[in-house]
Amino acid sequence: MLVAIVMKANEGESFDSLLKRFNRKVQQDGVLSEVRRRGRYQKPLTRRARKEAASRRQANKAARANRR
Repeated sequence: MLVAIVMKANEGESFDSLLKRFNRKVQQDGVLSEVRRRGRYQKPLTRRARKEAASRRQANKAARANRR
């Protein structure tokens, strides 16, 4: 779910620092990645395949970490 991000300038804060703070907040909340992800319709089969592939990648990464 997307939520509007509201930033209020602190007293004496420049626009550049406010913009940096806003961009950092957008990155942390994952707003842009969410918008890109929802930008196109994905068939349920495609969505499931992506989810399974991500799960396999994560399991492989964990297995490699345990082998060390």
